[in-house]
Amino acid sequence: MRPAVCLGLLASASGKVFFTEEFGDGWESRWVQSTWKASESQQGKFGTEAGKYTNDANDKGLSTTEDMKFYGISASFDSFSNKDKTLIIQYQAKYEKDIECGGGYVKVGPKMDDATKFGDPTAYNVMFGPDKCGYTKRTHLIFNYKGKNVLKKSDLDYKQEPDQVSHLYRMTLKPDNTVRVEVDQEKIYEGSLKDDWELLEAKEISDPEDKKPSDWVDDSMMDDPEDKKPADWVEEKRIVDASATKPEDWDDEEDGEWEAPMKDNPDYKGEWSVKRISNPAYKGFWEARKIANPAYVDDDSLYAYEDFSFIGFDLWQVKGGSIFDSIIITDDEAEADKLAAKWKALNEKEKEEKKTADDSKKEEDKKEDASADEDDDDDDAADDEEEA
Repeated sequence: MRPAVCLGLLASASGKVFFTEEFGDGWESRWVQSTWKASESQQGKFGTEAGKYTNDANDKGLSTTEDMKFYGISASFDSFSNKDKTLIIQYQAKYEKDIECGGGYVKVGPKMDDATKFGDPTAYNVMFGPDKCGYTKRTHLIFNYKGKNVLKKSDLDYKQEPDQVSHLYRMTLKPDNTVRVEVDQEKIYEGSLKDDWELLEAKEISDPEDKKPSDWVDDSMMDDPEDKKPADWVEEKRIVDASATKPEDWDDEEDGEWEAPMKDNPDYKGEWSVKRISNPAYKGFWEARKIANPAYVDDDSLYAYEDFSFIGFDLWQVKGGSIFDSIIITDDEAEADKLAAKWKALNEKEKEEKKTADDSKKEEDKKEDASADEDDDDDDAADDEEEA
């Protein structure tokens, strides 16, 4: 088994490791399981598992063990601020089966008063990782700014597939207010907090005093005043069948007054509509002029948080069986790379084992299909003999 990994502030050659966890001996003493949903009997239990495909059955990660449950667990560490630092949050996630609907993200935030109450209402600084519900899939990256959780304007790609192999998530937040996201050591995003999150008020707003002129024409097309409906245009789709006659046995007293049935009108031309032409008075789409937004205040410290003190998993999962491991929070890329190298070796082994299992399953399916075909042929032959 792996030795227990120390929490807190660990010195490294060129930076600091603020937190790291590989779920070795004594992990339960470092993590607090939430009871936020326990009173509703919806609180899932965590355990540790290595997973189906692994290069070491003793190398286990934190695992969700039940279906249709809320999960909450967190670990605390010595408080630090990322001001003037590059912040790296990295961990690996593996879904042993299709989660169907649920998350696999981490939340990292300021000190909590009571870790047993950790859950959806708990304030956090950063939320990062995969989220899926049906066809809606994305990699979440949410930043809290002045008490408001702000999602990225456009979704980051979902990279958790295929299932049953470990995927590596890394977010790098820099003092220049840029952020980089990598999944499986492949960059899926790099950009600006100011540009891609609505953390700040808009620099410009529409002038509330600017009104559209009363003679403004914003219809680009108009009815052709020269186009008239032809005099012989027939719009009646159904007409009375003039050839129909009242049945000889029709009794007006018993059957009521007889009326001729309706039939499709052979002269029907459809509903007529006037031809549309370009509107010569069209002035284009009107919008109010822009003015400086008095509420806009620039902030070059969007990236900075005064207090990071916990990391946790606050999840809902339709299908359990997710495994999380090799967590690190650091300002030292080299330290994160060490765990990334370990993930790489595991990932390659998992993919190899999964491919072998998938190939074996395909061969078994082929044999079963061939056997079924032979049985069908034998049954057909027996039927032919019976008929003979």
